[in-house]
Amino acid sequence: MEEEKMNLRLDMDVQKLETEKLRKWKNKAEGDLDSLKTDYKRVAELEKTLYQYRNRNSVMELRATLEKIEKMKRRVEELEMALQSCEIRIEFLETSEERKKEQLLCLQFDILSVKYELESDPGQELASLLRKIKALS
Repeated sequence: MEEEKMNLRLDMDVQKLETEKLRKWKNKAEGDLDSLKTDYKRVAELEKTLYQYRNRNSVMELRATLEKIEKMKRRVEELEMALQSCEIRIEFLETSEERKKEQLLCLQFDILSVKYELESDPGQELASLLRKIKALS
């Protein structure tokens, strides 16, 4: 039972580390996304300028700029999908962590019950009451 308790704690620690790692990656992805959005806005402004000075620019330059815009749009979409994926993963890990905490509490409860049963008659009565409380909850 102690080994299971220790394994649950280790699982929780691993999940905490993985959650923190994903949070850092998410923050970096959000930063990259913000940077790309800023770049996208700047490119959009440049696109307007290009239309204003259309007569001065060649068709090839316009196409190259539009390709860059499309490439940036695709990159923004990719980052948004990656961010959403990270958020879902974090939510899953947090839920899993809560389940592990509940399991750990149940194990601790069972250990205490066994301990009280082994120690004395009043302890057995208390353990019986604890089992009844557990059954009600």
